[in-house]
Amino acid sequence: MEQISLGNSSLKTSRIGLGTWAIGGWMWGGTSEAESIATIRAAVDRGITLIDTAPAYGFGRSEELVGKALAEGGLRDGVQIATKVGLNWRDGSVYRDSRPVRIRTEIEDSLRRLRTDVIDLYQVHWPDLETPLAETARTLEDLRRAGKIRAIGVSNYSPAQLDTFRAIAKLDAVQSPYNLFEREIDADVLPYARHTRLAVLSYGALCRGLLSGRMTATTTFEGDDLRKVDPKFQSPRFQQYLAAVEELRRTARERFGKSVLALALRWVLDQGPTIALWGARRPEQLEPLAEVDGWHLDEGTRREIDAILARNVTDPVSPAFMAPPVKRPVDVSRRTG
Repeated sequence: MEQISLGNSSLKTSRIGLGTWAIGGWMWGGTSEAESIATIRAAVDRGITLIDTAPAYGFGRSEELVGKALAEGGLRDGVQIATKVGLNWRDGSVYRDSRPVRIRTEIEDSLRRLRTDVIDLYQVHWPDLETPLAETARTLEDLRRAGKIRAIGVSNYSPAQLDTFRAIAKLDAVQSPYNLFEREIDADVLPYARHTRLAVLSYGALCRGLLSGRMTATTTFEGDDLRKVDPKFQSPRFQQYLAAVEELRRTARERFGKSVLALALRWVLDQGPTIALWGARRPEQLEPLAEVDGWHLDEGTRREIDAILARNVTDPVSPAFMAPPVKRPVDVSRRTG
């Protein structure tokens, strides 16, 4: 599998990473421990060396499953664990909290759940606008120097916020939503990353399953699945996106003999210093992985993809609905640290 350096660090990892938000179950209709562990191990068997998780994914459950799968399978030394910091929760609701005291608590909780003594890539999940970015950056830099983390990343940061963070800490990666349908970072974060030699972890590379090729107009979502409130999955937008996927499927098959899933991942990988995070939940979902390596999109195909989207998605919507509240609960905000 193709490899990439994590920014300016000494770490190298696969250009496809396993995203484990869905494995944590929260906002994805639940999880199965056995199936989740089998998926993590199948991903490593197929050459994926980056596992991306976070405490907020299932309120610790995703990290626990990743830790168990790697430790009991003897796989830890062959992978890079990327997890996050800076989201707290209460009564099932998350809020941003990157205060130094919270970070120092979270790192110990994550190390315990992941069954490791060092985290390869530690990322601030969302910018906490109630805590100075410099304080957050300084705390993560202290953790790196203490040997608890190997590389530092941020997620959902703007270029201005990246500048502030980089003035204090050695930054190696930025994580943003990025896929064929959600391209906002083309205008700012992606060129910034190219210029500053940051790796870009693209979350939602399959746009929450839209680009998997498995969805139809009759697909429904159960329980707390976030797609029940995602505007892309509501009529009439859902039909627009499905029509685009059908045309993309034909393009992938006729031009390359590939699946639409492979086309979507290849598009992300061809955009620059990118890593595509693939949120598989079952081992069999990883079977198309072999289709992604060894080829590239030509300029004609890129133009055709853009034309397909313009023709079908007449009412596009951003992933902004997923952002947690900017302000912390009042009683939490009053605390110091």
